[in-house]
Amino acid sequence: MNLNLNLNLTDHAKKRMQQRSIPQMVLDWLINFGQSEPAGDGARKYFFDKTSRKNFKKYAGQLYGPLEQYLDAYVVLASDSSVVTVAVRCERIRRH
Repeated sequence: MNLNLNLNLTDHAKKRMQQRSIPQMVLDWLINFGQSEPAGDGARKYFFDKTSRKNFKKYAGQLYGPLEQYLDAYVVLASDSSVVTVAVRCERIRRH
């Protein structure tokens, strides 16, 4: 696990993070603990599912409660590993 990621954020991603009040550390959590799936054109979407939430809870310990508010976020990384966008999901992520 590498929690010290140097992510290249696009201008769009920076703007969305600011608008949606999603701190940079949430991106690190998503990439290190989250589930990923293809998002088209070589991009990948990272999000927390039930298993990844459990793993993150073990890691965060007593801090999990206050941090839980950020676990509905997701991040999309382009094929070059730059952050395309960051958002908060309103619905379940449906797997095909």
